[in-house]
Amino acid sequence: MALSGMRGLSVFISDIRNCQNKEAERLRVDKELGNVRTRFKNEKGLSPYEKKKYVWKMLYIYMLGYDVDFGHMEAVSLISAPKYPEKQVGYIVTSCLLNENHDFLRLAINTVRNDIIGRNETFQCLALTMVGNIGGREFAESLAPDVQKLLISSSCRPLVRKKAALCLLRLYRKNPDVVNVDGWADRMAQLLDERDLGVLTSSMSLFVALVSNNHEAYWSCLPKCVKILERLARNQDIPQEYTYYGIPSPWLQVKTMRALQYFPTIEDPNTRRSLFEVLQRILMGTDVVKNVNKNNASHAVLFEALALVMHLDAEKEMMSQCVALLGKFISVREPNIRYLGLENMTRMLMVTDVQDIIKRHQAQIITSLKDPDVSIRRRALDLLYGMCDVSNAKDIVEELLQYLSSADFAMREELSLKAAILAEKFAPDLSWYVDVILQLIDKAGDFVSDDIWFRVVQFVTNNEDLQPYAAAKAREYLDKPAIHETMVKVSAYLLGEYSHLLARRPGCSPKEIFSIIHEKLPSVSTSTIPILLSTYAKILMHTQPADPELQNLIWAIFNKYESCIDVEIQQRAVEYFSLSRKGAALMDILAEMPKFPERQSALIKKAEDPEVDAAEQSAIKLRNQQQQMSNALVVTDPVSTNGTPPVGQLSLVKVPSMTSSVAAEPGLIQPNGTLTIVDPQPPSADPQPPSADILGDLLGPLAIEGPPGSAVQSEPNAVLGKGVVVDGAAIVPVGEQANAVQPIGNTAERFHALCLKDSGVLYEDPYIQIGIKAEWRGHQGRLVLFLGNKNTSPLLSVQAIILPPAHLKMELSLVPETIPPRAQVQCPLEVMNLRPSRDVAVLDFSYKFGANMVNVKLRLPAVLNKFLQPINVTTEEFFPQWRSLSGPPLKLQEVVRGVRPMPLMEMANLFNSYWVTVCPGLDPNPNNLVASTTFYSESTRAMLCLIRIETDPADRTQLRMTVASGDPTLTFELKEFLKEQLVSIPTATPRAPAAPVSPVSQPTSTAAASNDPGALLAGFL
Repeated sequence: MALSGMRGLSVFISDIRNCQNKEAERLRVDKELGNVRTRFKNEKGLSPYEKKKYVWKMLYIYMLGYDVDFGHMEAVSLISAPKYPEKQVGYIVTSCLLNENHDFLRLAINTVRNDIIGRNETFQCLALTMVGNIGGREFAESLAPDVQKLLISSSCRPLVRKKAALCLLRLYRKNPDVVNVDGWADRMAQLLDERDLGVLTSSMSLFVALVSNNHEAYWSCLPKCVKILERLARNQDIPQEYTYYGIPSPWLQVKTMRALQYFPTIEDPNTRRSLFEVLQRILMGTDVVKNVNKNNASHAVLFEALALVMHLDAEKEMMSQCVALLGKFISVREPNIRYLGLENMTRMLMVTDVQDIIKRHQAQIITSLKDPDVSIRRRALDLLYGMCDVSNAKDIVEELLQYLSSADFAMREELSLKAAILAEKFAPDLSWYVDVILQLIDKAGDFVSDDIWFRVVQFVTNNEDLQPYAAAKAREYLDKPAIHETMVKVSAYLLGEYSHLLARRPGCSPKEIFSIIHEKLPSVSTSTIPILLSTYAKILMHTQPADPELQNLIWAIFNKYESCIDVEIQQRAVEYFSLSRKGAALMDILAEMPKFPERQSALIKKAEDPEVDAAEQSAIKLRNQQQQMSNALVVTDPVSTNGTPPVGQLSLVKVPSMTSSVAAEPGLIQPNGTLTIVDPQPPSADPQPPSADILGDLLGPLAIEGPPGSAVQSEPNAVLGKGVVVDGAAIVPVGEQANAVQPIGNTAERFHALCLKDSGVLYEDPYIQIGIKAEWRGHQGRLVLFLGNKNTSPLLSVQAIILPPAHLKMELSLVPETIPPRAQVQCPLEVMNLRPSRDVAVLDFSYKFGANMVNVKLRLPAVLNKFLQPINVTTEEFFPQWRSLSGPPLKLQEVVRGVRPMPLMEMANLFNSYWVTVCPGLDPNPNNLVASTTFYSESTRAMLCLIRIETDPADRTQLRMTVASGDPTLTFELKEFLKEQLVSIPTATPRAPAAPVSPVSQPTSTAAASNDPGALLAGFL
């Protein structure tokens, strides 16, 4: 019987494999499914063995992609079988067929629980395996306590405890709010004393998950982890079965070091010393051998040790040893090891004081650029990009230019962009920068974006000393028999603007310049012809009084293109022909382009684009982090005393760090580099402003400081927060402010505006502007304070103290005591919401300017609605939740009077602006509103909040509001918050929170420009 049954299954699988096409397979499967259905219907005559066989067939059919819903119940029923063969099939097939939300799983919960708490170890293991594989919420709620008991039980065998640890890990990862791990620090400490390495490894996996969620609760386990590493490093009491190629349990070593990286520091000197001894042993004992498997294991341990060394900010000697070890790796023949060496050396750039040591390996890194493996070439490029600074920029950029001609096409665009950025950031002088960009265009024109040649034009336009040199270099490149069209564009533009500076040089007369440019006209595309027409007009302008022969030649070209089908070309030809007939007046009409305003580099913005490949993006962020010596970045205004930006002027002043504070969030605030960064307007000979689509990604220009009391267009007023008396001049109780310096604009209105948007000006007076840019995710926020000195003298004795309420955890980075003239300091501020509250944090800010000592207390817009996330719920989701929250304190109701009458749509817009989503159609009464939102805090995590507003059409000054949530404090605070908004409503409907809007490119007044923190200085994106 058994033999025939197994033969039947084997024959079916053979039949499937022998099918000639999909149709034949489908017919054979349908035949078998019909047979299985028939046998399942006659279940009384079906033996346990036959049921097991048919369930196996059903699983095989399911793996082929066919629907077997009819057999789910049969698979689940096998779980309760008394014998192991049938029970095993039931557990395996159920794990494969059913997901965590399947209704049939509820039928098996009691059986699974009986197996877990039973005495049969085999059944326990089967049950734990299935629970871990499925990991559903119902399993977690019902079975997690029993799994926890198994894990800490001293009577269970290690085999069961290992599976219990991994099962609990899965349940915790899927449902951290359901699995109760409160007070587990002592139990984890006991588990980390376990002598069995199997149980210890599984427990360490669980520990990594727990400590990643809340390391504060597990400080007592830290010494235990160090002792585990000591035991493994000394190979003490390590069974042979846990030794892999002579390495004691490499998996446990890696997990333990990963867990230690979640602790911010190690305070105990003895523990720290013991740990560094272990790390030293790992670093000294790891070398490259011929056995690939041993290399993989030892390198996994080594690179985790390197990450831990960087995390703990070890002594410089150990850091040097790490770099030296990586230097060995990047010189071996094995490509995987070279890749890992380059990747980890790139990570080392984040560590202070090791860049000079990494530079010693520059020659070997450059050699890796020529490696046959493209992934190694990319990592070498990332590393060179990250380690570049003023001292080695020339060598690295020249190497990149040489490599450009032989690099494969997939890398050339990235290579060109990075070479251009490095040349811009670290150029020793601007003439070298011009040489590099022109070489770049000459060698890789197809891969050079327009942003790159826009940049060189901006530098030349803003630096008069550079203009003759740039024009001469452009003239040299035009002599080449074949040049790229991008080179034609940049050369034509530069010569159109500055060829008159070369008039005395041989071969540079206006007619000769025109001739050599006109030779390129037949070979260029329609996008380049407008630039050439602009150049001809400029040449004609510079030859006043006119050369008749040259004038006729250029007029003939204009006449030719007056009937061109391309609108841009036609319009330019017509207008230039008309303008050129004005004679000497042409000098005023087509005067040189003005200097470009100071803005952030479009190249750096492009390099930080989120669509860039993840590996490239990480290298860019690493470099940006490495550049920051402090969290406070000071961006200076490069305007000199005579009003012109000097060549080589620095625009980023590094403030020496006095603390090892965490680096600013990459991607939110990034440094601009060390050269004067002038953001581009696209070159055009047309005196009209460039088109808006090209300027869409640029920030507004430098704002001129305005007189005290300038009117500011601010957001309408609203009442937010409590416990602070608001004065129109500053956010302090009346009578406590004795400043002689008065703010510009209404500071209270600025605060309320920032409660609805994420960037803007918080405070401004004649000497300083304080702006804010924020990013909110769940219960955490990252703000950046922009402290901008508007004057030509420094601000002294600068102090900024955060006075947080009890429900917010806030950490402000170091604020320098002095802000240089015409500079802007960027100070990151980390915010964590611990629980619901309407209390408001206060910034106590003071500075000294001349004889004036200014002190203001400013409310920070880290208010309750910043931790809301809109969510749209359906009828099926809303009403069950609404009914389950019955009565106080989870559901509160109040009649609100004194509401300004408004249309229902306006009230809905008001709620939406505070991230409370109005859900239309849920309430049958058209005079009512139903809304929902999700509140985030460390105590509540994601908490759904439901709101119902009942209005009276006869009396719009009152309404009944009902608020419900799963947390009593949240319900009360949200009700009061919404009540405050309704009772004291602004005169205009607030705008919904949105991404920061870039300021206009040409503000017409100081007031308009001063409402954006980037308008004082182009200091942030």
